[in-house]
Amino acid sequence: MMDITELKIGDKAEITGYNVTKAGYRAKLLALGLTRGATIQLIGIAPMGDPLRLKVRGFELSLRKSEAAFLQLKAVD
Repeated sequence: MMDITELKIGDKAEITGYNVTKAGYRAKLLALGLTRGATIQLIGIAPMGDPLRLKVRGFELSLRKSEAAFLQLKAVD
């Protein structure tokens, strides 16, 4: 398992699960397409280091590091 902060721009990771969080917040992540088995790619980081720009399921989204920290990831090639 890895943390989102370990990714470098261009790296990809698969979502394997979620860290403990409020049920409502987990539902928000799922609604954004951040479901188990989905592959995300880090495509950018804001100049001050937050938020992160991610590509998932063919679209781009921005998440704060604190929000993305709820994702459990494993690296993919």
